[in-house]
Amino acid sequence: MGNVLERIPVREQDPKVRAANFDEVCLGYNEEEAVAEAQRCLNCKNAKCITGCPVNIRINEFIAKVKERDFEGAYRTISQSSALPAVCGRVCPQETQCEGKCIRGIKGDPVSIGKLERFVADYARHNGIVPTPDAPPNGHRIAVVGSGPAGLTCAGDLARMGYDVTIFEALHKAGGVLTYGIPEFRLPKDEVVAKEVENVKALGVKICTDVIIGRTESVDELLEQGFEAVFIGSGAGLPMFMGIPGENANGVFSANEYLTRNNLMKAFRDDYDTPIYKAKKVVVVGGGNVAMDAARTALRLGAEVHLVYRRSEAELPARAEEVHHAKEEGIIFDLLTNPVEILTDENDYVRGIRCIRMELGEPDASGRRRPVPVEGSEFEVECDAVIMSLGTSPNPLISSTTVGLDINRRKCIIADEETGATSREGVYAGGDAVTGAATVILAMGAGKTAAKGIDEFIRSRK
Repeated sequence: MGNVLERIPVREQDPKVRAANFDEVCLGYNEEEAVAEAQRCLNCKNAKCITGCPVNIRINEFIAKVKERDFEGAYRTISQSSALPAVCGRVCPQETQCEGKCIRGIKGDPVSIGKLERFVADYARHNGIVPTPDAPPNGHRIAVVGSGPAGLTCAGDLARMGYDVTIFEALHKAGGVLTYGIPEFRLPKDEVVAKEVENVKALGVKICTDVIIGRTESVDELLEQGFEAVFIGSGAGLPMFMGIPGENANGVFSANEYLTRNNLMKAFRDDYDTPIYKAKKVVVVGGGNVAMDAARTALRLGAEVHLVYRRSEAELPARAEEVHHAKEEGIIFDLLTNPVEILTDENDYVRGIRCIRMELGEPDASGRRRPVPVEGSEFEVECDAVIMSLGTSPNPLISSTTVGLDINRRKCIIADEETGATSREGVYAGGDAVTGAATVILAMGAGKTAAKGIDEFIRSRK
C-alpha cells in the first residue's frame, strides 16, 4: 500500500500530449488504486470531512465501502446526497472543503476524497448502476428553471421524495454551466455530464429544452399552469467587462462566449459547423477557474497564451490544481499586471493590449491585498485576441418578469439561506442566480436546501 502519509498518485495525460487535445487530463484511479487510497481513511466517527461538504455526503461511509470493494454500495451511499457525483469528483474544490478538514491531512496528505468519489461514480456508470426514487409519487407538481448543478440537484432531491418535477432549460442541451462552461478536458460532456443528466431523468424528472423562462413563458404562468412551486436555478450568465478603451474590437471575447462556442457548440471539432476564432497569440484577463479554462482552451486551439492577473500568484482564486495544470501545459502567467487599453489596427481588429504593472497594497473588502498601479510602468503585449474572464452576473430576465420577486443591487434574487424561499410565495431560488458566480458544489448545496424548503412548503399546505 505504500506510505499511509502519502496519497496514491493519480495518473494523468502527459502535459505535452494533452496540450494538443481535448481528452480528459486526469485519468482517475483504477480499482486497486482506489482501494489502496481508501485504506488510508481513518473512518473517523466524528467525520469532519462531512461538515466540509456542502451537500453533506456521508464520506466516511462510502469510503468504508470502497475498502470492502462494495463499489455499488459506495455509489448508493453517495447518491443519497449528491445527484452529480461524477461531476463533483472532477470539479469540486475538495482541497478547501472535505479534504481540507481531513484528519489524515494533519500529518500527511489528506485522503483523496474527490478522486474516490469520481472512481465510484465512474464505476456505477460503466456498470449500469443508476439511482432510484426513495418514495412513491405524491401527485404534487414542481417546476425547476435551469438544468445546471442547482436545478439538477433540486429536481433530483424532489423526485426522490416523490414529486413530479419538470425542468425548463433555455438551451438545446441540459447541464447548464457543466455543458457550456467547463471544458471537455476537465469534464467530458457525452461520457460524464449527459450520463449524470440521464440519472436525474431516471428518477422521473422531465426536462424541456429550448424554453426561456421570462420569454417563452413566465414564472407566473408556470404557477397558473398548476405547478405548486417553482425553483429558479438559472445561473449567472451575463459577463462583466473592464470598461477600458478597445473592448468592442474584433477579437475581444468574454470567457462565457468563448467557452460556450467551444464546449456546447463543439467548435474545436472539425466535423462541427460552429467555427471559433483561432488566434495565434491570446491574452486572457483574470485569475479564476474560468480564466484557466479559457486559457487552456485557447492553447489547445493552437495559440500562445498569456494570462494577465492584477494580483500575485498567492491571490489567484483558481484551484491550485488548475493553475498547476495550466503551467505544465505552457500557459504564460503575467502576474501583478493589469490591462488599461486594447490596441487595434485600422480595421478595428485586436493587435495588442497595453498593461500596467501593479504592486500589492493594504487588504480590501475581500481580505486580499489591493493591487495598486506602479506609475510609469506601462508596456504593450502583442496579441490578436483578448478573452475577458472577470466574473458574471445573473440575467435580469426572470426577475424582471416575475411579480413580487425581490432582487439586490447586483441583480441577484434575494432568497432565504435556510430554505431558498424568495419574497414571492411558492417561488424558491438558489445557486449563482442568488449568489452571483460561485462553484458547482455550492450551487448544488443551494439546490438541496431549496428542495427541502419546497417539501416543507407543500406539506404545510396539506
